[in-house]
Amino acid sequence: MPESIGNSNRISREYIDSLRIETRYMDAVCPDTRFTLYGETFASPIMTAALSHLDKFMFPGAALALAKGAAAAKAVLWYGMAEEEEVERLAATGARLIEIVKPYADRGILWRKLEHAERIGALAVGVDIDHAFGPEGGPDIVNGFEMKALATAELKEICAAIHRPVIVKGVLSAWDAERCLAAGAQGLVLSHHNNRIEYALPPLALLPEIKDMAGGIPLFVDCEIKTGMDAFKALALGAAGVCIGRPLMTAIREDTENGVCNYLNRARGELAKAMAFTGSASLDRIDPAVIHRV
Repeated sequence: MPESIGNSNRISREYIDSLRIETRYMDAVCPDTRFTLYGETFASPIMTAALSHLDKFMFPGAALALAKGAAAAKAVLWYGMAEEEEVERLAATGARLIEIVKPYADRGILWRKLEHAERIGALAVGVDIDHAFGPEGGPDIVNGFEMKALATAELKEICAAIHRPVIVKGVLSAWDAERCLAAGAQGLVLSHHNNRIEYALPPLALLPEIKDMAGGIPLFVDCEIKTGMDAFKALALGAAGVCIGRPLMTAIREDTENGVCNYLNRARGELAKAMAFTGSASLDRIDPAVIHRV
């Protein structure tokens, strides 16, 4: 069989593309894409993904370009593994930051980073649970640091101690969702983290089931979300917001912060088009019945 047969990115892309949209023009109006998250309002629910190491893998200043572009587009900036000084530079751009922290086996590092995000006034902070294990099933090693799976009791302690909303990234089952919600998580990111495991369920396939469990706690989606139309499909199925990753890396290469801002604004326009064509006046009035799978 082709090597790509079990690639979870391909599976997610095919699932998104299998979703069709019915139109509803009667009584429709121009839509409002504004998005409120944890008490703050943004231009749309289309956000950056929690990218990491951009200055190392792209060029110096790439991470700042992502942050500045997100701020200019009035979008939420998510960011991943970084030193505290880099996190502070990103926050200083004016972008509203959600920092996602890896599950370090040395829990002292985990707590230090969570508390630092709280001190600098991050919009929210999160833990990336799907980086616990490496490709051979042992502990994952990231930049020389060993990772370890998070226990429900540990997450409960974090949620009680950190005075910012705590988000769990890497949820891809009702099993994990139930435990994270019971521990007090104030947001879940449905994600297979760029094919960390092959044959993963597409995040959009799990959205309706987990939304029913979440009781209003916001759900976010990444993995193959590239356009405003992709975002609309996710929102219709139960997501509060979506995160775009690799396309923004291309935008940074092409035109740094302007590329990021333009990409996010274009995606917001695509979302507005989908909402207008389906009679969705606002984000809370998107009817899931407009989505059909073929």
